[in-house]
Amino acid sequence: MMKLYFDPQSRSQVAKWMLDEAGVDYEIVPTLIREKAHKKPDYLKINPAGKLPALVDGRTRVFENAAICMYVAEKFPQARLAPSVGSPDRGRYLSLMVYSTAQLEPSMGDSLLGLHSNNSARGWTHFEQAKDAVERELGYGPYLFGAQFTAADVMIGSMFIWHRAFGGRSNRPKIDAYIDRLQARPKGMKFG
Repeated sequence: MMKLYFDPQSRSQVAKWMLDEAGVDYEIVPTLIREKAHKKPDYLKINPAGKLPALVDGRTRVFENAAICMYVAEKFPQARLAPSVGSPDRGRYLSLMVYSTAQLEPSMGDSLLGLHSNNSARGWTHFEQAKDAVERELGYGPYLFGAQFTAADVMIGSMFIWHRAFGGRSNRPKIDAYIDRLQARPKGMKFG
């Protein structure tokens, strides 16, 4: 059985959401940040960066939410959480998975912290531009791939759910409606 190293007050909520959407059995291994469990030698063998989350599946170790989401989607194709290899949508899917961590997450963090630096020198866009990109990608479907919910929705959507949880406002009706749909999912990301 897979093991998810998890703290309910951390980004590991994203990996948990993905596992829940895939409908797979897994064990939660409490790894509390306040106890510095993520910095202990045994955990550092799983995730050398000393961050959460991490997933162990037999001898396989996966860390970082995007990697965990892609791993789970590929391991359980019957859950239909990713376009199949060779699908015309595969490139867009992979791009959105990386965009979530390379552009959306750091720009959201800057926004929440009130940082107004020259983001282009740091390698990511401003949050308003990231929201523009997500709105374009949403198109007219309920999810990023129309009616099909995917791991890209877990990654992109979780950023906006976190933003909302920390008091951020999107000021974008299309994104707000998307967040509402994601949070209404029976297996959607929950806090606590």
